[in-house]
Amino acid sequence: MQSFIDLARTYDSQPARIGVLLQRIDVGRGREELYRDRAPQLLESLAANARIESIRASSAIEGVDVAAERAARLAASPELRFRNRDEKEFAGYRDAIDYVVRLGASDYPTVGLALHLHRQLYRHSGGRGGYLKEEDNEIAERDDRGRRRQVFSPVTHQQTPFHLQELVTRYRDAGEAESVHPLVLLAAFVLDYLAIHPTLDGNGRVARLLTAHELLRLDYAVVRYVSIEQRIYETKNTYYAALHESQLGWHQGEHSIWPWTQYLLEVLSDAYDDFEARVASAGAGKSKQERVRERIIEAGPERFKFRDLKLALPDISDATLRLVLNELRDERLLRTEGRGAGAVWIRIAPES
Repeated sequence: MQSFIDLARTYDSQPARIGVLLQRIDVGRGREELYRDRAPQLLESLAANARIESIRASSAIEGVDVAAERAARLAASPELRFRNRDEKEFAGYRDAIDYVVRLGASDYPTVGLALHLHRQLYRHSGGRGGYLKEEDNEIAERDDRGRRRQVFSPVTHQQTPFHLQELVTRYRDAGEAESVHPLVLLAAFVLDYLAIHPTLDGNGRVARLLTAHELLRLDYAVVRYVSIEQRIYETKNTYYAALHESQLGWHQGEHSIWPWTQYLLEVLSDAYDDFEARVASAGAGKSKQERVRERIIEAGPERFKFRDLKLALPDISDATLRLVLNELRDERLLRTEGRGAGAVWIRIAPES
């Protein structure tokens, strides 16, 4: 809650770069609203891809690894049996992000929401989800020699209930006062949540879920169409470095939110650029058959099943998908193993 005690000290020193990023993001949001009416089927397709990317990436940040083909099946089939703990944790994030999307434009986050999302994360793996920590935890990293080094001491377990409730209350009050751009407040909220570290584990994943919740509530719906988690995973060293820099002096209220805020806004700005590029590519005179070919040859996994392709391109008919698959097989760019619904399509590298 330290970022919300003295609002003038925390927010009056906003760097110029922050204003530039906020302007770019708000322009992107305005264009995104136009696409919702003009290309709903395309956005549905982007949302299906982003959902799987987000589940895989947020899990991978925490060392949970599920192969792309298996991830697509787990994302599409809640009843699928799990092979290992990684798949159980993957399914937990799947359930939690789906819950966030179903909430849509809901109210400000609460302690209850954070604990419910934490409970969702561990519903399949048997972890103790949905409870605040009952012992102190730490934020640590390992050096090149594998030695563990503490980089930040979160709030103690005795202080956690008070700090967490104060955080959600002060965040709501600051948002309703409209004295600071809501995305800057969101960055400060996430920073403080991670500094409190209210549960023994799963804090990073819950923080990213709460980020998605707030972006949807604030109508920055790019989080549905482009995976923010994937961008964090791809830049996770910068992610951790920005958090660390902004947490220096946090307990004394002498920290700066700006390194972390700039990082998060850069991610959002890049996501809007990516969103527009994907929409432009899909709408640049490309037929549905061309989009299918591009997905299979350039963007999709090397091995896939028909249902995986259908999940990635939900706005394209089964007949069109099968037509392109057969054409690529005739061109010796694809081959198949097996028959029927269980057949696996395998991409063949073109001869040089």
